[in-house]
Amino acid sequence: MKKNRNVGIIGVGQSVYSSHREEVNQPEMIHEALVEALEQAGITMDDVDCIVHGNMELFEMVHQPDLWHTLGTGAYGKECLRVTTGGTTGATLCSAADYLVASGLHDIVVAIGFEKLQEGHTTGGITNMADPLWARQLQTGALTGMTADAVIKEFGEERAKRASMKYRIMMDKHAMQNEKAHRRLGLEWDQGDELMVNSPALVGELRMIHMCSQSDGACAIVFASPEKAKQLCAQPAWIKDHITVHREESFYVFGDAPVLMTHKYAAQKLFGRNGITNPKEQIDVFEMYDPSSWWGLDWLREFLLLEGDEHLKMVENDEIAIDGKFPVNPSGGVIASNPIGATAMIRVGEAALQIMGKAGGHQVPGDVKIALSSGFGGTLWTTLHLLTKEEPVSGN
Repeated sequence: MKKNRNVGIIGVGQSVYSSHREEVNQPEMIHEALVEALEQAGITMDDVDCIVHGNMELFEMVHQPDLWHTLGTGAYGKECLRVTTGGTTGATLCSAADYLVASGLHDIVVAIGFEKLQEGHTTGGITNMADPLWARQLQTGALTGMTADAVIKEFGEERAKRASMKYRIMMDKHAMQNEKAHRRLGLEWDQGDELMVNSPALVGELRMIHMCSQSDGACAIVFASPEKAKQLCAQPAWIKDHITVHREESFYVFGDAPVLMTHKYAAQKLFGRNGITNPKEQIDVFEMYDPSSWWGLDWLREFLLLEGDEHLKMVENDEIAIDGKFPVNPSGGVIASNPIGATAMIRVGEAALQIMGKAGGHQVPGDVKIALSSGFGGTLWTTLHLLTKEEPVSGN
């Protein structure tokens, strides 16, 4: 995975996330994130060579929105690339921006992801984009109780439910330290038993409290060449590597046949080529795309290549807390904020902020040298980004 040159993240901007941002239109909301990213990077739009823009167009049903959004992005007269890859859109935007700078084509690229879900219908968009016969098992959209059922079968109902609820409450406690997060519920540990029983059921043991919501919001990230990054930023977050893995509609995970999930496959490949043999010890923070607390709990094992019940123990022993041995989602994660076209980008941006030491109220204690972020979407589509505090060896 040799690169023509290294790429550093020098600015991250985010709007406030909410279920309804009725006081702004789409360009105005995007402008909030863009201004913050440019200010953090110490540049203006005159310094930007290219805009990479993306969202899930079929949710708001505004096609080619990047044309309208020029009012908020300032992209008029500049090169612009529009990207949509489902739930992974935000991470794909980051990958594309990295390639554009690493190639030498541009020195400074701004990636912008957004969603204004109050103006559309997510389930309507998801369930109508797939063939009703061949893809009928996708017709629930993002709602599935399969993971909850599998974890309960493997570890027993009481332990599984308690671990999932502890994960959920911990993510809320993180979100409470993030002033821009959407769902900041102020949950306390003694509410767990009540929530496990009384929260409205969605599918099986997947309940409302476990699941991410839909949010309005935008994220912008500034990517720069090594020369520009060092000139403009005291501590860039360097992009060490990234990988995208997907199964598309050929996958089948509903039977008894063993299936190597894309999360685990991506982690194995990424870690293998970057000398990471013990991710729990070598990675300092992980911003995971966790659509529900059941998935977040289960996916710890996939991403960190764990065995048995190690992932449950990480939650039970508070290892994933913001001040724990292996902080997961100090921002509150996807369960806290989910503007789908930006969601996976927020993971990259939050990982970068941790390395830069600019995460504010949810900055993890200690020195963050290596950060991992994940994106998820579609029919099992995984994107991982590995960021470092130290600039990678040139050409690698």
